[in-house]
Amino acid sequence: MTTTVSGTHTAGRREQILRAAVQQGLLEPGTALLAGFVDLDGVEATVTSLHRAFPASLRTLHAFAAKANCLVPVLAELRRLGMGCEVASAGELDQALEAGFAPEQIVFDSPAKTRAELTRALSLGVAVNADSFQELARLDAILAAGPSASRLGVRVNPQVGAGSIGAMSTATATSKFGVPLEDEGNRQRLLEAYRERPWLTWVHTHVGSQGCPLDLIARGVAKAVEFAEEVNAHVGRRQVTGIDIGGGLPVNFDSDETTPGFDTYVAHLREHAPALFSGAYEIVTEFGRSVLAKNGFMAAYVEYTKTVGGRPIAITHAGAQVATRTVFAPDAWPLRIEAHDHLGRAKQGRPVPQDIAGPCCFAGDLLARERALPLLDVGDLVVVPDTGAYYFSTPFHYNSLPEPAVHGARVAADGSVTFEPLRPARSAHPAPVLAGGL
Repeated sequence: MTTTVSGTHTAGRREQILRAAVQQGLLEPGTALLAGFVDLDGVEATVTSLHRAFPASLRTLHAFAAKANCLVPVLAELRRLGMGCEVASAGELDQALEAGFAPEQIVFDSPAKTRAELTRALSLGVAVNADSFQELARLDAILAAGPSASRLGVRVNPQVGAGSIGAMSTATATSKFGVPLEDEGNRQRLLEAYRERPWLTWVHTHVGSQGCPLDLIARGVAKAVEFAEEVNAHVGRRQVTGIDIGGGLPVNFDSDETTPGFDTYVAHLREHAPALFSGAYEIVTEFGRSVLAKNGFMAAYVEYTKTVGGRPIAITHAGAQVATRTVFAPDAWPLRIEAHDHLGRAKQGRPVPQDIAGPCCFAGDLLARERALPLLDVGDLVVVPDTGAYYFSTPFHYNSLPEPAVHGARVAADGSVTFEPLRPARSAHPAPVLAGGL
């Protein structure tokens, strides 16, 4: 079904999609109380900007970090747009294959790959970045049984420090990820590991994501590039031919402005790691949040309102189950909230400080505290922008709350909005099958 509305971009575009969703029954009191939406036109524009930011002369694979939005139809759309896929578990590998990615388009990163997972990846020809010396030893044993078409490398920790969110910073002095380059003896041990293993032809690094400034990320990439050059000098030939620079471009959650852009990031890379652009190396990137976050939003009905201690509270159907990071770490992961009426129209009126609460059965289940919005009423809709990555796509099954439906949206030039299903609403706790039938 298609709904024709007007408007073009950002908040106006969200309202277009929201009003069309209400008209088409994708949001409906009593039944469809919460839903996620992915702006597929916005995804295409973002991926185009990513491709354009890196010189066409370079051999570059932009591998979407599946953890950011692992819905198979979303992954399939990204594949259609020319992206690869970075996976961090056997489950994500299955999803990438189901989405149609060829093995050579997939990169497998995880600090805890099992022997069985490594064997499968190498038999398929999926790229693998070893996270430790012990993992290298496992690869030795597997490859002794037969060669593999996989691109193989080592994840190095450049130990350049943390950003503003420690839990998202993966290049600290004591990070669990990768082989720390600056720990005593490690650099020489790694150089020898590459010398002894001619099949190690890649270097991988990832400095972190949200909260990491671009200079910090670029300095980490620069250290990985310098190490690749060092390996090639050490072995006396161009053994390392590719560098996986990870992802990590932070997202602006404060407004609809998309900043920083991929072009700004590339400018920082050129400054800190010019050899990356020499043409001597293939490049893999692993962006996730920056591709999807601003191209998605969720909407939920207000079920009740009350006033407690003089403060208004709106009880909605969106809480910790779809905004886990925001609920448990609100200072690190604040989200914007927009107030709409039951038809999806933006509410007007004097802003009133109020709490926006979710349905989970604990007191801290709040999307926002004392947020100034037009006063919410029963039956209104709250919209939470910038949630296309990690939020509704990866629900937390607290209280066995159902997973919300997710819809892809496209807006035509005439203002018509067309939806396609990305995930049906489903129970987090299916009914048991009774012995003997019903």
